[in-house]
Order: sequence, then structure tokens, then C-alpha cells
Amino acid sequence: MSGGGPRAGACTVSVCRDCCCGTEKVPGVDHDAQLDRLRRELAGICRVRATRCLDVCEQANVVVVQPSPQARAAGGRPVWLGLVNDPGAVDDIVAWVRAGGPGLAAPPDVLDLYAIEPPGGRVVGAADAAP
Repeated sequence: MSGGGPRAGACTVSVCRDCCCGTEKVPGVDHDAQLDRLRRELAGICRVRATRCLDVCEQANVVVVQPSPQARAAGGRPVWLGLVNDPGAVDDIVAWVRAGGPGLAAPPDVLDLYAIEPPGGRVVGAADAAP
């Protein structure tokens, strides 16, 4: 896709980068390279944005994959991923988002290991997904 912007109606990937995520508090990770890689590999596919603290610092680095409007209408909900500190996790996130992300494509099974609850301890949108 030319122009570099995300396609209309795409999902959004939010990458926490504030007090703990993206800092030396999580050693052994090239945080800038991680964010740059997500932006590069998902360019034209979805929006990748850095956010302020998402309030789950004990799970740093945190990535939230939010469904597209189409996927949300079909029941897709945001998926929170914690301890995203290795290139393999980024590989799986990229592959999933390229396939459509929440509500449109099943995540790779290994991402279940990274799934966390958002602040407040409830799954975002779970009540809305009930029949």
C-alpha cells in the first residue's frame, strides 16, 4: 500500500512506553527497536502508537491490540499482552495483525502465554460479547 498510512478500518496496536515499559527497568530488550519494528512491519496495515502508562507496570512491556470497527461489530475485543520482551512475541503479534487481528483472525496459540487482564481486573468488552 502506498502512502504508508494504515488502511481504513484497521485495528490499532498500542505499545506502552512510559514509566516501566520501554525503559531500562526491563533489561535486555532494545525497546526502541521493538517499537520501530512493529511500526515498520505493520506500516500500511494498522496504526501503531506509543502510549503513556497503561497501569500494568508489573507486566512490562505491554501491547494492546484493538480490533477494527468491523471486527468489533463482529464481537472482537481488545487483547492485552504483557511481558512482550522477546522478538518471537513480536513475530506472533505481527502475523496475527496481518491476518486481521482480534475478531477476524485467531491469534497464534503462543500469544495465550502473554495474555493479561487490563487494569481493573475485568476483560474489556466481555459483557458486550455475551449473547
